Amino acid sequence: MAFLRAVFFDVGETLVDEERYWRRIAEAAGVRPHVLWAALGLTIARGEEHRRVFDHLGIEVVPAAPGYYEPDDLYPDALPAMAALRERGLFVGVAGNQSAELEDWFAGQGWAADYVASSARLGVAKPDPAFFEALVAAAGCEPAEAAYVGDRVDNDVLPAKAAGMVAVHVRRGPWGYLQDASAADLRVDSLAELPEALGL
Repeated sequence: MAFLRAVFFDVGETLVDEERYWRRIAEAAGVRPHVLWAALGLTIARGEEHRRVFDHLGIEVVPAAPGYYEPDDLYPDALPAMAALRERGLFVGVAGNQSAELEDWFAGQGWAADYVASSARLGVAKPDPAFFEALVAAAGCEPAEAAYVGDRVDNDVLPAKAAGMVAVHVRRGPWGYLQDASAADLRVDSLAELPEALGL
């Protein structure tokens, strides 16, 4: 592994536990949470884009996603991991397929991040290679000097690896458990394991 200069984190189910988020969407859609989660599992198993969950449930008017998370939605290891990496002198970024509103919310919290970006503002979404190219450019490093940490194999691990970055899979959330992450360069069950896994 090349000397690392930057680590980027996905948002949903990497830094943020989205259980409450999906509960609010289920409520807005008029279905019980466990029904929505079952449809989400089917969507993941079929390798479909997550918005297909509403098609499986026959929901024609997709409810608007909440415009922000709550600080309590963060996994307990999220902020300590970001701070630990920053203390070691790494460029720490947060970037995912998110709305501009969620980007603003995250950036406004004052947490240990040098860079916060959303697919909405970048104008490109994962798994498009241009998304990962934008992150590397923001860090001012070579792809092999940057790691991307995410729960999804299709949107995080495989495209980050194809971009030449170190692809780190965190096993949590529905995608983290249901997708085969054997292609990842590194696999962790907690972000607390990340500094050691990265050899820092």
